[in-house]
Amino acid sequence: MAGSSRNPLLPLLLVVLQAAPPVRTAGRVVRLAGRDTVAVAGAAVVLHRVGRSAQGPIDTTRADSRGRFGFGFAADSTAAYLLSVRHDGIEYFSAPVASTPGRPDTGVVIVVADTSSSAPVSAKERTLLISAADETGSRTVVDWIVLQNSGERTRVARNKQPSWGALLPAEAQNVQLADAALSQFSAEAVEFRGDSVLVFAPISPGQKELILQYHIPGAARQFVAPTAPGTDSVFVLLEEPGAQVVTAGFTASATQQMGGRDFRRWTGRAGNRTSIETSFPAPGISRRLALLLLVVVTGLGFLILARVTLRRRRAAAAAPHPLHLADLIARLDLEALDASSPEQREQLRRERERLVAELARALATPRRGS
Repeated sequence: MAGSSRNPLLPLLLVVLQAAPPVRTAGRVVRLAGRDTVAVAGAAVVLHRVGRSAQGPIDTTRADSRGRFGFGFAADSTAAYLLSVRHDGIEYFSAPVASTPGRPDTGVVIVVADTSSSAPVSAKERTLLISAADETGSRTVVDWIVLQNSGERTRVARNKQPSWGALLPAEAQNVQLADAALSQFSAEAVEFRGDSVLVFAPISPGQKELILQYHIPGAARQFVAPTAPGTDSVFVLLEEPGAQVVTAGFTASATQQMGGRDFRRWTGRAGNRTSIETSFPAPGISRRLALLLLVVVTGLGFLILARVTLRRRRAAAAAPHPLHLADLIARLDLEALDASSPEQREQLRRERERLVAELARALATPRRGS
């Protein structure tokens, strides 16, 4: 029957009807020029997909003479999309673009810059978050530095010289990037050499955050953090009660809670200072140490008591028995009756007095088994 025939184009038509509408994104590529920007004509703009199963470039287009570009693509709701432009050897990325059909993201502006190895970079802000000493006897420090490139050129590293660097605290141990997921610098672009942190990644105009983490000894009574070149505002958050910033010009504010832990916030400016100093209270005695001290003191007490008791017993055992002393006194009395000269009688009298005194001591000293 003619009505039972099946149209071979029907499945294809259903696929077309069910397919999601394409996503539209557009914008401009501009370059910093003084306090203004100029269009970058002919710049290659790359569309990137960042998904769970796959990621990488999916399309490329060229900006027109006014730096404008546009893309149309089928978006995956589980992926993110962003744009990039390479200029003067540096790759510049946009923020993730909107991928909702019907709401095109047409206002994307990708800002690029020329490069320089001498563009000034300073530390606009620095935040030191210092924990209380833990069971391992150390404090954890999160050192959050906001770098500021206020010029129009991207600072780059050349001739093996870093694009930025600063001194680390002398007490810092196991220095590393705090969180690779949050860091705006890759681990390969940051090096720790001796007492310094060195950044070899390009630093484009604007702000970038460098977040470090390290440990300092928990028994330390003070912590001195060298200020990075050009540092302006400094914030110090201290978890340990009694800890304080002793550098002049810093003021304490109310305690704030982070992750269920209380930190007191100190605020100040670095100015011309070369370091910021924090002091900690004298370390208290932990329960484990207190128990150990109690055991040691108790043991010493028993040892002293045992030695005193043994000494007394030895003294008592070495002393003459009272009956023996009484017998010696009686013999002296008999000898005194037969003494013919006054000198002999005087000698026997003195000896008798000595024996009488010794007898009195013997009678006053408890004897073992008495």
